[in-house]
Amino acid sequence: MVDETPQPRARETRQRILDAALRVFAAKGYHEARMDDIVAAADASKGAIYFHFPSKEHIFLALVDEFAALLESRLEQALAEESSGVRRVDAALRVCMELFGRYRQLAKVVLVQAAGLGHVFERKRLEVHQRFVHIIKRELDRAVAEGSIPPIDTEVAALVWIGALNEVVIRWIYSGAPEPERSLPALRALLLRSVGVQMEKRSEA
Repeated sequence: MVDETPQPRARETRQRILDAALRVFAAKGYHEARMDDIVAAADASKGAIYFHFPSKEHIFLALVDEFAALLESRLEQALAEESSGVRRVDAALRVCMELFGRYRQLAKVVLVQAAGLGHVFERKRLEVHQRFVHIIKRELDRAVAEGSIPPIDTEVAALVWIGALNEVVIRWIYSGAPEPERSLPALRALLLRSVGVQMEKRSEA
C-alpha cells in the first residue's frame, strides 16, 4: 500500500508558503521583500521554501497563476449557470468585480506589483490577460450568434472590456475608491451598451 500522506502535506506546505508570501509582498512590495521574510512568515525552513520555489520570482509567478486560476474557475462556474449569451456576459462582469472585491490583497500583488518587474513578469501578465480576453470574446461571439447583440469585432470589444475592468480595479486598489460594489452598475451599463445591449432589453432577459 502506498502512503499518500506526504503529497497532501507537501500541498499544504506549498499553500502556506504562498499565503505567507502574499502577506509579505502586500506589506513590503516585491522588491523590498526577501526570501528570509517569507521563511519567517511561513514558519517554515529555508529548505522547505527552496524545495517548492527556487526563487522569489517563482513564488510571485505562482501567486499570479493562483489568482488567475481562481478567477477563471469562478467565471466558468458562473457562465455555466446562465443560458443566454447576454446573461453570460453580464455574469462574467459581475463575478470579476465580486472576486476583486473579495481578494483585494491578492489583486494588489498580482495587478499592481507585477507592472514593471521585467520581461518575465510582463510575459506572464500578457499570458493571463489573453486568457480572459479569450473568455470574454468567446461569450461575445456566442451572443452575436444568438442574435442577442449585433455583429461586432468581438476581439476588440473584449480588449476594451478588459481595459475598462483593469482601470477601475487598479484605481480602487490604489485609492480605495470607487469600491467594486459602487462601480459595478455603471460599468455594467457602459460595457453592455458598448456591445449594443439596451438596458431595457437586458432587464427583460
